[in-house]
Amino acid sequence: MGRPRYVWGTAAVVTAGIAGGLVLSSGSDQSGRNAASDGKPGPVRSETRTAALPTTDHGTKATLKQQRTEPFSLLGITWTDPAATITGTIEARTRAPGTGQWSNWLRLDGDSGAGEAAARRGGSEPAWVGPSDGVEVRVTAGRHTSDRLPTGLRLDMIDPGKSALVNSAMQPAVFNLPATDEPSPSPASTDEAEPDGPSTQEPPTVDDPTTEPTEPKAPDEPTTPSQTPSSSPTPETPPASPSPNPSPSATRPPAPPSTAPRPLIVTRAGWGADESITPEEPGYLPGGKIKSVVVHHTAESNNYTCTEAPAVVRGIYAYHVKQLGWKDVGYNFLVDKCGTIYEGRKGGVDQPVMGAHAYGFNHETTGISILGTYTTAAPNDAALTSVAKIAAWKLGQYGVDPAGTAILTAGDSGRSYAGKTWTKGAKLSLPAILGHRDSYNTQCPGDQLYAKLPTARAWTAGPVIGLAIKSVTGANLAGTTYYTNAAITVNWSASTPSALITKYELLVDGKPMATAAGTATSAKATLALGSHQVQVRATHQSGKTTTSAAATVVAETTAPTFTTKPNLALRTGTVNTTAVPVKLSWKASDNAALKEVRLTTPTTAAYGPTTTSADLTAKSGAASTWSLTAYDQAGNTGKATVSGTPVIVRETAAAKTGTWTSKSSASYLSGTSYTSSTKDASLSWTFTGNSVAWIVSRTSNSGQAYVYVDGTKTATVDLKSATIKYRDAIWTKTWSTSAKHTIKIVIVGTAGRPAVTTNGIVYLRP
Repeated sequence: MGRPRYVWGTAAVVTAGIAGGLVLSSGSDQSGRNAASDGKPGPVRSETRTAALPTTDHGTKATLKQQRTEPFSLLGITWTDPAATITGTIEARTRAPGTGQWSNWLRLDGDSGAGEAAARRGGSEPAWVGPSDGVEVRVTAGRHTSDRLPTGLRLDMIDPGKSALVNSAMQPAVFNLPATDEPSPSPASTDEAEPDGPSTQEPPTVDDPTTEPTEPKAPDEPTTPSQTPSSSPTPETPPASPSPNPSPSATRPPAPPSTAPRPLIVTRAGWGADESITPEEPGYLPGGKIKSVVVHHTAESNNYTCTEAPAVVRGIYAYHVKQLGWKDVGYNFLVDKCGTIYEGRKGGVDQPVMGAHAYGFNHETTGISILGTYTTAAPNDAALTSVAKIAAWKLGQYGVDPAGTAILTAGDSGRSYAGKTWTKGAKLSLPAILGHRDSYNTQCPGDQLYAKLPTARAWTAGPVIGLAIKSVTGANLAGTTYYTNAAITVNWSASTPSALITKYELLVDGKPMATAAGTATSAKATLALGSHQVQVRATHQSGKTTTSAAATVVAETTAPTFTTKPNLALRTGTVNTTAVPVKLSWKASDNAALKEVRLTTPTTAAYGPTTTSADLTAKSGAASTWSLTAYDQAGNTGKATVSGTPVIVRETAAAKTGTWTSKSSASYLSGTSYTSSTKDASLSWTFTGNSVAWIVSRTSNSGQAYVYVDGTKTATVDLKSATIKYRDAIWTKTWSTSAKHTIKIVIVGTAGRPAVTTNGIVYLRP
């Protein structure tokens, strides 16, 4: 049997024929339609609906079984006594339209704060659940036997309404960026705080209200890895803001200028505030000065999209005003996870408006809340940057150092989340940018956001942090020095977001060479010859400067040289007709720093700056030019070449004495060789060249031979080898120039192993 459908109306009506039905009442003065639905600019009216939560088990439990509802996107649990709290657990889950899929249980904190002095009800913090058409709730009192749930419990549901006009008008500023949908852990703390109670207000002058335009803005992209671009309708001009921005009067001087730039802020009209529900005039800080900024989170889901953020703001606004009875939304400013800033409590964003966000300290502070819960999830840089922008602007109006402390006077007795207590009138030294938990017993702004507050203070106060040169394009790095022969591009990075940086300067030997915008990450320069110290100087929006560590950059245009010209010589090794072992030698140097030497023909290879030779092979009978290019670290080059042709002369071409026998094997050059065991038997070859090698076959029984060069005994060569070797160039000799030479080998007649087997020689001609 399906569940009965309960229709939300303009009055609480129960049909007698529905036994046990859910009694629902609507707080909307319309039937859910928006004033902007006719295509004209106007506020977006929200619908609020309630359902009673009767208690059981002697007032310790309250439940609402799964119920079908009209659409809503935000909920909270409220009760009659504004001063009461729930120390137990409040959990709710909702059903997604269309799919019928029920969410996981969401836990709400049972203390949204006392709010305004004239608050009608107490309540939990509101929770954004996204579009929903069903709900289930369970509430349990604390574990102490004396704990009871407050009276008048009810479920409050809010449909924040939709406005294509408002959303499309905001698109240029917000929604052309990818949305960042983060997993939503169950909230474990409250973000709303009690205000100071009755406040001393200086009534504003509202005869000439002005409008703060919603300007196109490109906020920093979120850091969440998963990003899905959202479509953007044609941008439209946002509607004029009906929120009061009073003209200066005798009792309230003009807003002071700030030392920091004013950030782009979506007006109340921009997010669709229905000003008809907050007719009361705004209040202002009795001292007229903001001493500290209190940072909050709204302690709700992080799964909203950036296009939904205005609806989230409207939902919180409606909950604070319609359900809890506050005179306006409690926060002065709200920030979504895309970094968009929203005007909160009315009265003029440039004025010291009294909020309802930090119980006991509202009269000296302004409140900024990031939409979402940051107990286990960290806020992204986009949101944190916007917090820094607002904090810098507001504190800059009153000469407060964002990195310093402020002495605040407690408007009532209280206790911090860390357990520190104070009495009414006490003077407390608190950070100029503090977390809500520093002034109230709440987890707000969540462990992860609270841990980021030192970063927020540093970003707000300046100077730029984490500034460093990362690389120099157009130059080579050798050790700790860069070398260049032309223009360079210096690349840098900084931890401070670019939105808070006014400009960068590229310094060469301490003097500005180039200036770049705060969004830049590089700049170009052409250096004079010589060694230079290159730095980057960043100017924070506060005017404070930071200079990076210096990078040494040497500019030079002198080409490297070959102090020893390339030389080609034969070397020992196995000889083939297609691969004769050769050795290429050279020596290169540079006046600054040699980088490498590259062989470009007849083959290619690269060698380090300390390498001066390479073992290579060349084809027999083929003339080759060996080309080398030396590179220095600056990119200058020097070239040199050497040519040579290896020529194999077979054993049969030698003049011989004594007895020599021809042997055949595929392992010999050309398939044959000469062998002899006769003492003093000889072979001699005459050639014209600058290098020569004797080619032999070797075994464990091979003998010895004398080598004569141009009639002079030069060496005694032992052919014995533990392994069999064929075509082995066993002995070489090289001259500085090419000339005619005669090589003669004579068998020693070594006892027990007199045999010598040879293929001939190979010589190198230029």
